[in-house]
Amino acid sequence: EVQLVESGGGLVQAGGSLRLSCATSGFAFDDYAIGWFRQAPGKEREGVSYISLSDGDTYYADSVKGRFTISSDNAKNTVYLQMNSLKPEDTAVYYCAADSRPVWWDVRDAYAYWGQGTQVTVSS
Repeated sequence: EVQLVESGGGLVQAGGSLRLSCATSGFAFDDYAIGWFRQAPGKEREGVSYISLSDGDTYYADSVKGRFTISSDNAKNTVYLQMNSLKPEDTAVYYCAADSRPVWWDVRDAYAYWGQGTQVTVSS
């Protein structure tokens, strides 16, 4: 059974940092890709970042480039999202998603498996 479990969310002041974790199990980690998405109230779920666990390719949404960094620990089957210089507009529920070959890195329907999400709230 594929499982994705996010953790690390919380309340932080603007300019602060958080590191989200996505612990995975139930699939061949090195053969998959992980995407981080977020959804703010009343808004569509949007792609934030992506990492290919086979070749290390990464992508970022323009809104987070230079502030967020995605990484993986293949020994722990875990993907991280380091978020620095947080802004109030980063407030959302953050989800990690997995697929063996997502056609588009930032499209929700490209991923077969999802975690339950973790809340990130950035106060001004």
